[in-house]
Amino acid sequence: MFKKLIIVGVSATLALLPLSQAFAQEKPPSYEAMAQRMASELIANYGVSAVQYAIMDEGSIVLSGSAGVHDRATNQPVAKDTMFAIGSVSKMHVSAATMMLADAKLIDIDQPLVAYIKEFKMADERYKDITPRMLMNHSSGLYGTHYGNSMLFDDNDTENHDQLLTRLQSEHLKAEPGEFSVYCNDGFQLLELLVERVSGISYSEFVEKRINEPLQLTSTKTPLDDFDRERLAKTYFPTMEHALPVENPNVIGAGGLYSTAEELTKFAEVLIGNRPDVLSEQSVKAMQQAEYRNGVWISDEPSNYGYGLGWDAIRLVPFANYGITAMSKGGDTMLYHADLTTVPDQDISIAVITSGGSSIFNSIFTNNVLLDYLQYKDIIQDTPQQATFKPAAKVDLPAGMRAYEGLYGMVGETVHIEMKNSEIRLPVLLGGLIPEQTYSYTGDGQFTSSDGRLTASFVDESNGKTYLKLDANLDLPGLGGLNMITYAFQKLDKNPVPAAMKKVWEERNGKNYYAVDEKITSLFYLALDVLTKNIAVDMDYGYATGTRIVDANQAVNAAQIPMMNGRDAFDLNFHQEGQTEYLTIDGFAYIDGDAVKPIYAGKTSIATIQSDGHAVWYKIDAKAANKTMTVQVPEGGGFAVYDANGLPVNLSIVSKTNTVALPEGGRIVFGGPAGTVFKIGLE
Repeated sequence: MFKKLIIVGVSATLALLPLSQAFAQEKPPSYEAMAQRMASELIANYGVSAVQYAIMDEGSIVLSGSAGVHDRATNQPVAKDTMFAIGSVSKMHVSAATMMLADAKLIDIDQPLVAYIKEFKMADERYKDITPRMLMNHSSGLYGTHYGNSMLFDDNDTENHDQLLTRLQSEHLKAEPGEFSVYCNDGFQLLELLVERVSGISYSEFVEKRINEPLQLTSTKTPLDDFDRERLAKTYFPTMEHALPVENPNVIGAGGLYSTAEELTKFAEVLIGNRPDVLSEQSVKAMQQAEYRNGVWISDEPSNYGYGLGWDAIRLVPFANYGITAMSKGGDTMLYHADLTTVPDQDISIAVITSGGSSIFNSIFTNNVLLDYLQYKDIIQDTPQQATFKPAAKVDLPAGMRAYEGLYGMVGETVHIEMKNSEIRLPVLLGGLIPEQTYSYTGDGQFTSSDGRLTASFVDESNGKTYLKLDANLDLPGLGGLNMITYAFQKLDKNPVPAAMKKVWEERNGKNYYAVDEKITSLFYLALDVLTKNIAVDMDYGYATGTRIVDANQAVNAAQIPMMNGRDAFDLNFHQEGQTEYLTIDGFAYIDGDAVKPIYAGKTSIATIQSDGHAVWYKIDAKAANKTMTVQVPEGGGFAVYDANGLPVNLSIVSKTNTVALPEGGRIVFGGPAGTVFKIGLE
């Protein structure tokens, strides 16, 4: 019915106007059509349920649109005031807040952080050299991220914020402060604490008073703010029918804000330099400097990464290829994704936010639409040339190249690189965007994928380390291309392990350890592999899951890789409690999978959360498989059931259902406050 009315209306208009004039009125600007097409593509093929986008040009919103639905159950459309979590785009807010304090002469971003946060201490004396600048440009040397109890359903627990300084006290640095930039969420959590210590108010209050009020933003909030949660676009998980509860990203400085696309472009006015009443021109320019050049870096080639202060890229391609300075910041929570890109010299900003998908998809969206908009305005005169790639033409491998064979690692992973028949084989890369495949030697020190889109080469860096460099030209069907240049792996030296230690580590090889400290309200329970640490031991080289074995119970981070593949480093620390082995990472405990017992297959049993508050895990063996489990869940408690592939069958916090059929080979976990007792029935 609705379609028929539209067709009749258009026909009447065509009858009244000359043909050329009618089509001029009906045809939208190319950038608007591009945005609508890409939004539809994300909805149709990239796991996105809701999209919102906006462009601001010289202080005015010139494009504001959306696709998908706010809520699948009601088919409620996405509105311009529908809110989304913006993930790490929030880092631009805390960076701006830090620079506001510098404008007020309350801090010096090149003075040690300990001058402002007296309680900041680490088990590594180099921490005293960390400055606020290093936190903003990711060069602090901190391991990366304390994820524990940070992403929670309908729960704004501040434990992650409150315990960060305590957790850091027992930790070391992975590099000299300022040596190189590698993505680091903890740095921006420390900036949040810095703002609170110096301003004397909570960070949420600071955002409201110093950013929202002068910019008249009404939809930019934190998990601690009081606002209507129904304004948030609903989120979904592939194996679950209903919308998920509200996601609270309780790492506010690093990635905890909610906003809208229009309000992100309004905030970008501050970052462009159009609001000197909020942030000085001097601070804006400082944030836009090529901070990544201050230490070891991949290259000076324009890319999607090249840090400023807060910014992911300050010479963003493809715009740099046209002599245009564009800057971008992407962001992901577990469920929401965002991208904010600005062209400061032209006073233009674009934002794209989604429920579902990935910030990489959002980045391709912003790049394509912004390019089209710049052409529309005649800022770019020529049509962007589509890159072409030739199939790899293999040539003979020079003998000297074999010196690069050996063990390579990134955080959490090692890979043996051998050169056979002038080829190397690399595993899955970039979070699955690049499949495992063979690369052929094509000359000039480069190995190329069969389609010519990916090249790998070896670089002997100024820090004495050897890296495998990846130049990736991604092509996502229906969206377009994205160029990423990164160091994918670092070459590792052999680490001989004494014979007395070998047996201990060999027994851990292939084992799974399950998280016991994560609150049952955590989004991490959506996927068993997020809660599981698998130990892969390489005794020939002396490494375990990407870490260097030190003694029978400890292995330490081995990778020192700039940009992304060196992020979120960790150490492995094992200890015994009675007959049970535990693994500790970032201060959080994991229980040995061998200690996880089968669920009792009789009619009734109980599970009790002990005084340590640890979650209780069970296996589903053949005796209990296919039986229906019904649980009496006390207030504050919950449980999750997974199949043999680690996919959630039931997460009671989400489903509100306490009855589930048990799949053979799966896992069950119960969580809640200490003393919580679950009554379990099997039929």
